[in-house]
Amino acid sequence: MSNQIVLQAEERMKKTMEHLKSEFMTLKTGRATPAILDTVKVRYYDSDLPVNQLASISIPEPRLIVVTPWEKGALSEIEKAILKADIGITPQNDGKVIRLPVPSLTEERRKDIIKTAKKLTEDHKVEVRNERRDVLELIKKSFSDKKITEDDKFKLQDDLQKTTESYIKKLDEILLQKEKDIMTV
Repeated sequence: MSNQIVLQAEERMKKTMEHLKSEFMTLKTGRATPAILDTVKVRYYDSDLPVNQLASISIPEPRLIVVTPWEKGALSEIEKAILKADIGITPQNDGKVIRLPVPSLTEERRKDIIKTAKKLTEDHKVEVRNERRDVLELIKKSFSDKKITEDDKFKLQDDLQKTTESYIKKLDEILLQKEKDIMTV
């Protein structure tokens, strides 16, 4: 047993960080982004499909999303799915495309979104710390089973702690950037 378990833990921490980034993409910042539609599933041909599999999504203006279905028959189904998903945007259907005007955020709404972002970040920090705890237990067990020396145990624990602190810091930096994005009018 070498540094391999710390590297595996780091890989899982990295996935946790990437997951936070993807969750942040779905938070509305007052700007149009295709990620707003990531949670919308359209019932079409007896399947629940993401919008991007039934239509092209474009952002012609900073506060406008345009959804252009590849099949005309999908237009009303996409509109229904967007309304049902309750993403806070009312679709405007002109018979060819669906326009989604992204409303500007009030100061109060921005603060609510930041609270949500902070909670998501804290949840992901807990995941990182849980990963550290699990690996620490593995290191201690390896030491008690005489698979590693005491020096190895302390080195692995130190490496693990540094890795954990690094990812906690990265999560905080991601949150800081998201707060800046949300508060920019």
